[in-house]
Amino acid sequence: MTNPAIGLSDDEAGARLRRVGLNELPRGEERTLFRTAVDVGREPMFQLLIAAGVIYLAIGELGDASMLLASAVITVGISVVQERRTEKVLETLRDLTSPRALVMRSGQRKRIAGRELVPGDIVILAEGDRVPADAVLLSASELQTDESLLTGESVPVRKQAQTGSAMPARPGGDDLPFIFSGTMVVRGHGIAEVTATGSGSEIGKIGKALGAIANEPTPLHRQTARVVRLFAALGLVLSAAVALIYALTRGGWLDGILAGITLAMSMLPEEIPLVLTIFMVMGAWRISQRRVLTRRSATIEALGAATVLCSDKTGTLTLNRMSVAALDVDGAVWRADQPTLPERFHPLIEFAILASDRDAFDPMDKAFHELGQRFLAGTEHLHRKWVLAHEYPLAPGMLAVSHAWKALDHEQYVVAAKGAPEAIADLCHLDPERLAAAIRSAERMAASGMRVRGVACASFEGPDWPSSQHDFAFQFIGLVGLADPLRPGVADAVRECREAGIKVAMITGDYPATARIIAERAGIDTAGGVMSGDELERASTPELTHRLAGVAVFARIMPEQKLRIVEAFKAQGQIVAMTGDGVNDAPSLKAAHIGIAMGGRGTDVAREAAAIVLLDDDFGSIVAAIRLGRRIYDNLRKAMSFITAIHVPIAGLALLPLAFGLPLVFMPVHIAFLELVIDPMCSIVFEAETEEPNVMRRKPRDPGEPLFTWPLIAWSIFQGLVVLGVTMALFVGALSHGLPEVEARALAFVTLVLASLVIILVNRSARPSLMAAVRRPNPALWIVAGAAVAVLGVAVYVPKVRELFRFGPLHLDDMAAAAISAIAVLLLFEAAKACFELLRTSRRGLGHFR
Repeated sequence: MTNPAIGLSDDEAGARLRRVGLNELPRGEERTLFRTAVDVGREPMFQLLIAAGVIYLAIGELGDASMLLASAVITVGISVVQERRTEKVLETLRDLTSPRALVMRSGQRKRIAGRELVPGDIVILAEGDRVPADAVLLSASELQTDESLLTGESVPVRKQAQTGSAMPARPGGDDLPFIFSGTMVVRGHGIAEVTATGSGSEIGKIGKALGAIANEPTPLHRQTARVVRLFAALGLVLSAAVALIYALTRGGWLDGILAGITLAMSMLPEEIPLVLTIFMVMGAWRISQRRVLTRRSATIEALGAATVLCSDKTGTLTLNRMSVAALDVDGAVWRADQPTLPERFHPLIEFAILASDRDAFDPMDKAFHELGQRFLAGTEHLHRKWVLAHEYPLAPGMLAVSHAWKALDHEQYVVAAKGAPEAIADLCHLDPERLAAAIRSAERMAASGMRVRGVACASFEGPDWPSSQHDFAFQFIGLVGLADPLRPGVADAVRECREAGIKVAMITGDYPATARIIAERAGIDTAGGVMSGDELERASTPELTHRLAGVAVFARIMPEQKLRIVEAFKAQGQIVAMTGDGVNDAPSLKAAHIGIAMGGRGTDVAREAAAIVLLDDDFGSIVAAIRLGRRIYDNLRKAMSFITAIHVPIAGLALLPLAFGLPLVFMPVHIAFLELVIDPMCSIVFEAETEEPNVMRRKPRDPGEPLFTWPLIAWSIFQGLVVLGVTMALFVGALSHGLPEVEARALAFVTLVLASLVIILVNRSARPSLMAAVRRPNPALWIVAGAAVAVLGVAVYVPKVRELFRFGPLHLDDMAAAAISAIAVLLLFEAAKACFELLRTSRRGLGHFR
């Protein structure tokens, strides 16, 4: 048996981890390279490439066949690389989101990833924790667990520490010492020794796989799927028509089928699902770099639409590093800047410490202990040898806790209580005069931004403990004021939210005066006053919804009241983000559009109910996530605009020559080459784009607005038609001036590739500032553009490759014509953007053209 006070050493834990493996359940079948290749083989674009390659083999065109089949292999390679990259990112996120466990290692408490637990580890559990492995309890205080995951029984079961007698380890049943992986601590706390991990645990034996979580398609996925199906159906119909028309008018069924395949390839926007997947996965990874974990991809969609951000005060807006700032005993005040602590204040600190946990984790409890060590060390006011006999935890309707201690030299028990001033005053049954004096002192301290706690004491002879704290004869001692400074950068983050059209609401259990002071320091609007929990309780739902239009500060709020606030904001039509960390916060986190759990101090219940987890519990990280969410959505729209725009000239150049009896511009090999250029352009380049300068200076987007808006479609089609017109004009002009077909085709192809680079530059920014867009850093753009131009040069100037593409050699004047055409297109687009911007700002036209 492991010593509970020391735990395993790091070396021993490491050896056991290597021997028994990670504490995780078996995952689904790993995707092999072969499996990935098979999945790619089901993609329509891959099948079209193979079909065209086989036809070229049939007619003896080995060069074309080799080129197309090589493109198919490259397509598989790109898919494998991208999938492996995605899997690597997901694995990183999976490690970060692994449940945390508080353990004893080498005599020190430390938090580790739950997957690193080994048999013999000493685990410390508290209310709200998810049990990370099967274990046996060494000590327990009022511990109850929800084992419905294993038993189906929703009623929590009581647990007690192991007494030494052997008994079977089974879930269900009261007063057993065994706890099981995946179950939830719903009350109390305890210390346990791990007995089984991973597949050896009870849940592992049942075969519950937690690794693969299937989510329903998000609105974006549904929208893009509809678009892809629409284009695929249209492409199939047109390609069949083209194949038939070609065969009937020009002869040759195989050539007709090739023409139909070319058109189908040109119209199929298979990049859209790829882009959406990459953007969501990489978006989640980028947000995780800001110490924010997104548990569902739909959250990234919602981030840019958030209109109300409801935040806890303690630990989120503030540092959660409490220190005692002032003491008040019968109107006499001591402040922390004084070098000594007068005797009359000693009992106040003495009983504040007795009402706190001995091994303190709560910031307030730590502050009491620190002040006691500073001023009471070596006095009779510290009682390290006293034994905790009974405790009364915080409960709904009673914002106070009491600890009963057995003194070694006293027959009676000593009871200490601390809590909200009004709750302590109620326990002490103060007379009206002293009650009024205590309230005035509490309000004075709270008005200075302090968090105020009352302290009381009582004695008890026993043996039967009262069911309620009210049954003790408490004596009021005094008030303690604690300070918790704002986190650095909170005021700037709140101001950024205000500029972005996001209302910041502060919700706290603190005194209203304290809440107002902290809100003012943070820059949160206090003009509408402070709504208390009692006011919220009395208000009807319509009254609350109406009141929330002006109120942004909520004080004396119980966790379960947060749900009413969320529902009231939602009734106003707001998109609500809500923070929380406790078990009782779970309903409000689940009800909010964006539930945000605290990763540092939050419970597993809260983290599982939330869509986002803050690893550092910092309000600024929430704002950074919103900024990134807006950037990701902006860049996704830019990528979709590019995909739509570039497919217009590709499809047009495949269709128009057939319609007007001209030589074909494109064959399957050209489309395959273009797809190899387009895929990294729209996925890698746009995903890496930095944010727009005004990303946090515009109102949240309408959550009901589709990704493919009519202004976006119109702007994309406009770009595509311009490029199609310019490219087709050069092709027809070259033919009319006697240029050979192969040279005219090469000229059109070079123009189209250069124009695609132009479309990228234009769509990098919605603003009509070309130089600003060029100066914005994006190494991926220049790498992809350089690679595209280099490969294009090989296709045009290397004879063997040029023959595969059926190109003729281009001269300097030809290249100049293509370059000048691309520049002209660029200037035209920038002028169009300037016109659209003028119409938008004058409120007469198209709205935001993106």
